[in-house]
Formats: sequence, C-alpha cells, structure tokens
Amino acid sequence: MSNYAIGDLMPETSLCSLNVEGSVANLTLTREDVYNALNIELISEIISVLDWTRERSVGERGTLEDSTGASYLRVLVLAGAGKHFCAGADINMMRDAGAKSAEENRQDSERLNRLFNSLWSHPCFTIGKIQGVALGGGAGLIACLDHVIVEHGARIALSEGKLGILPAVIGPYVYRKVGSAQFRRLAMMAGRIGAEEALRIGLVNQVSESLEGAESSVITEVLTTGPMAVAEAKKLTLTFDRWTGSDEELRTWTLDKTSAMRGSEEGQEGLSSFLEKRPPNWKEE
Repeated sequence: MSNYAIGDLMPETSLCSLNVEGSVANLTLTREDVYNALNIELISEIISVLDWTRERSVGERGTLEDSTGASYLRVLVLAGAGKHFCAGADINMMRDAGAKSAEENRQDSERLNRLFNSLWSHPCFTIGKIQGVALGGGAGLIACLDHVIVEHGARIALSEGKLGILPAVIGPYVYRKVGSAQFRRLAMMAGRIGAEEALRIGLVNQVSESLEGAESSVITEVLTTGPMAVAEAKKLTLTFDRWTGSDEELRTWTLDKTSAMRGSEEGQEGLSSFLEKRPPNWKEE
C-alpha cells in the first residue's frame, strides 16, 4: 500500500520472525538448529524485514501514526532463538563459494553488504540481545546496532581469519564501533572475546545475567526521546564521519541543522511540552 500502513502484510519468512508491539518491532532469527547461521535465504529474509520496518518507521514517514492511527515504529530489537545468537556464515554457503565464479561471489558479498548497511542505517533505535556465540557475520550484526546487551557467557569473534579470509564486509561497521587499533587486533587474532572485554572496548553496551526483559529500560528511555531526533542523530553522525569541509563550514552546517530542528514540528512540540509541564505527544503511556 502507498501509505505504508502498519497493518500491511508483513514479509513472508521461514528462518526469522517479525513481531510488532506498538512502536517496537521484534526481529528474531529462528534458524536455531544451526545456531542461526547466515545462509542466502536468511540474509534475504532479514533484508526484507529491515526494509519493511524502515518504510514504517517514524524516522522515514515523519509522523507518529499511520492513516489508521497505528503507531509507526521507533525501536527495533534483534535477537536469535536458541543457544546462540548467530554463528556467522553458513558452512554450506562458505563451501559452495569455492565452486562459484568471481561474479557470483561478488553478488553474495553485495547481499551481505546490504544486510549490514540496512541494519546500521535503520531509522529506528536498534537493540541487540546476544547469547552464546556471535561469530563473523554475527559480530557484524552486533557492530551495526545502537545498543547491544549480552549475557555474561557470550563469546564474540571476528573469526574470518581462522578460515584464511578477512572480515572485510563487516569491517567498516566494526571499525566505526571499536576504532582502528581494536579492529586490527580482533581481525588478526580472530579469536573469541568474552562479554567483559567486549564491553571494555565498546563493542557492546551492557552485560546482563539474563536477556529476559533486559531491553525494557532501554526501550522506555528511547520512547521519551523525540523519534525524529533519534533518526536525525544517525544522519548527524554519518555527516560527521564523512565531513571533508573546513571546521568553519562544519560549524555553519551545525547551526543550520540546529535551527531547522528547533523550528520543526517535533522541536516545537518538545519546547511547548517542556514549558507547559506536560509530556510531549511522542511519549507513550
């Protein structure tokens, strides 16, 4: 439908599931028999879900509700069913790569790149719930999320080097997350790190005894923030990452951006609600 209603038919999936509760979308990998390893079908399904939720986010639509009054999306929670979050690339897919042409392998890499970039640039605030292992592409998913919660026993690795290959497709996202020195160390060692070390280097944000409901306080906090401000903060960060102009030009740009946000509908609502001592219209009950 052209109005991108929340009630529109969701993408058909068999290896992951999407559950929408108000303004929160829950995406769960359900290939637990192989530790949610990423094969072509699962990658394609995740991309379709990310596209569907992006189109129905407040950040993309610029309004809180669709034409039926249903809430557009503001938070996306990614989890993996079973013992492990994601064991990385499916071994059969990796084995088949040896028999594929350079062009076919390039297409596979492009599909992976779209997966990670779609998650990294998603307009919603994204939260990850990580248990067991997150290897290779699983670590890449972690690097693309805004807030990552891991169980104490979780293990994470840029494990590609153990197979004689590189974490190149996930590299830009991990690099942005942990910086040059830590990315280089993790990529060369290719070994597993624990939850506490992942927290120390900034790869994850929270360590929890249990993942059950661990995201609730984060969601509550995010839902008190202007939803367009959340989406625009991602664009702001990207602008800073890519800025090639002078410092003076950057200061001018930030002044223009601040003025635009203050004059926006959301900015005016935020100011009015503060002065009138009432909740803003985006704060859910």
